[in-house]
Amino acid sequence: MKTSLQKRSAILQDRFGLRTASYLSAGTAELPHDISERLRSARVQAVSQRKIAPAQTAVAAVHSSGSAALTWGSGEGLSWWSRIGSVLPLIALVAGLLAINSFQSDNRTQELAEVDAALLTDDLPPAAFADPGFVQFLKTGRQPANPQ
Repeated sequence: MKTSLQKRSAILQDRFGLRTASYLSAGTAELPHDISERLRSARVQAVSQRKIAPAQTAVAAVHSSGSAALTWGSGEGLSWWSRIGSVLPLIALVAGLLAINSFQSDNRTQELAEVDAALLTDDLPPAAFADPGFVQFLKTGRQPANPQ
């Protein structure tokens, strides 16, 4: 936004200068020769002392219209606090991903521990679970025995 305001200001200054120059040039036809020569020399001095806008390089063009990542080192008003503030979401994202990974790893470990505990405390030996007939029996569902 800062650069767009600067560009707009420069455009308005150029328009003002062109209008002023056209008004001054329109009135020079009736002036005597010595006055018109003094005005011409004053114009030459003014033009030689005006600020010449620096040519915009390709890097500056990328910085002025690029993303925040490209303008990080350009020094256009970014203080250390704003740079730290722009890095904080990235740090929060990495910390969140690490927390999710740790949480899922703990859940998976707990599920495996529950399966191991169920296998070890069950009445059947672990070799029974490798039997294809027993797996089919588990898929069809066990009916609880009625103690009568």
